Amino acid sequence: MGRKKIGIMVSGRGSNMQAIIDASRDPDYPARVELVISNREDAPALEKARKENIKAKFIPGIGRDWERKTLDLINEKEIELLCLAGFMRVLSPEFLAQAPPVMNIHPSLLPAFPGLNAQKQALEHGVKVSGCTVHFVDSGVDSGPIILQDAVEVKQDDDEEKLAGRILKTEHKLYPRAVELWARDQLEIEGRKVKIKEEKGRG
Repeated sequence: MGRKKIGIMVSGRGSNMQAIIDASRDPDYPARVELVISNREDAPALEKARKENIKAKFIPGIGRDWERKTLDLINEKEIELLCLAGFMRVLSPEFLAQAPPVMNIHPSLLPAFPGLNAQKQALEHGVKVSGCTVHFVDSGVDSGPIILQDAVEVKQDDDEEKLAGRILKTEHKLYPRAVELWARDQLEIEGRKVKIKEEKGRG
């Protein structure tokens, strides 16, 4: 069976995109990145993807027109999973209904601190532990079923930059793992819960 085709949507530097690309260098990894899409022409992630010989496309516009063009490209490349990696645009319910499954990673232990500035929210709230969450995307804000989470200690001298840096290192391990589980057909959604099944032929 061939490897699953992944599309990644980015707005910035694409460090989580790069983590997934790096993981896919392993011939045993069950997915490969076929397409990178950005809503920003100057996103550094586009050039990174091109250097990896991955089709990287800036799609201008907003609203339904942008979503239609994006879906057309996703369908053309036969993308089976979309990964949001620092993608700073809300996808409409209509887009999500027509798209393949969509994953996202968020720098907090959801449902705590959804939305923007999660690290700032965590520090202001005084939590002792934060972390990151990979989840399926639904029509809410960081509200979809949770796939994987990992905790990161909040240290007393942390500022946003220090905490964000440690969480990001964890994100780079967690996101490729979640994609791998999906690509091996080990994820099963039951209501709000995502169950991780034993891989077929193992266990």
